Amino acid sequence: MYLVCGEALFDFFCNPGERSGELNFQALVGGSPFNVAVGLRRLGVESALFGGISSDYLGQRLRQVLEEEGVSDRYLIASEAPTTLAMVALDAKGSPQYMFRGEGCADRQLLAEHLPALDEQVSGLHVGSYSLVVPPIGDTLLALVERESERRLISLDPNVRLNPAPNIEHWRQRIESFAAHAHLIKVSEEDLELLYPGIEPLTSIERWLAGRCQVVFLTRGSAGAGVFSRQHGHWSVPARQVATRDTVGAGDTFQAAIIAYLVQHGLDSPAALAALSRERLDAMLDFAVKAAALTCSRVGPQLPYRHELEPYEAVEGREAQ
Repeated sequence: MYLVCGEALFDFFCNPGERSGELNFQALVGGSPFNVAVGLRRLGVESALFGGISSDYLGQRLRQVLEEEGVSDRYLIASEAPTTLAMVALDAKGSPQYMFRGEGCADRQLLAEHLPALDEQVSGLHVGSYSLVVPPIGDTLLALVERESERRLISLDPNVRLNPAPNIEHWRQRIESFAAHAHLIKVSEEDLELLYPGIEPLTSIERWLAGRCQVVFLTRGSAGAGVFSRQHGHWSVPARQVATRDTVGAGDTFQAAIIAYLVQHGLDSPAALAALSRERLDAMLDFAVKAAALTCSRVGPQLPYRHELEPYEAVEGREAQ
């Protein structure tokens, strides 16, 4: 089982109405960690979510979705605080722009007293997004990865969202603190530009690889993605060509696919990750790029199921013969 840690919320997609003073809304469950936990289940991996869930109507719907998707609720922390709302508008390129309504909400109310005891079923932990930086959950999750990084695989996705935490220097400090305990990091080119403007991505990635981290995946949107390995150097692959509807959830899909590949091949441990061959890393990268492309072909964070990716693999297998 992989334990995903962080926020669960509702994304309210804002669409223009017929008149200028009118907006139409579509509400979808979301939050980057929530999406990764669901994405793992859809790819055939046992997952659980460690986070605060409200007892309000929206929180009940979040629980219902987790139950329907098969994500374990063992590590959920019930809260009387309300559910966070993320107001989402798409720009001309289909990229989401977020405005959060989350101060004092349930997903932030994780305290040190909520830290769970983990058994051997849990092979790894994933952390990311604004849960890394907002209090008190940020301190709680940092304590958790510090406690567990010697014996479990730790994956990190900064997924920078400045609206709930606008202090970029605080983001930098927190990302570096979490990166010091992470074995695997997935980061977008956009995130690195926000964190370290004007600095080449390779500079930041090499700093991470000089610590505990063994592998970094860098996503570049329509330009594809790359992998940076302490053992094997770095290389890139192009994005798959699809009719893009929007990019919501693409990064979370990429993250879930990386973790799913490791788990399903028995490679979800710090030692196994350090020993990965170049061929394995290339296969992971290819699998994640395919999965993310499928999400981009749909509206909203509609993460793929494992069986939806099998036709791609079958076709490519025949072409390689």
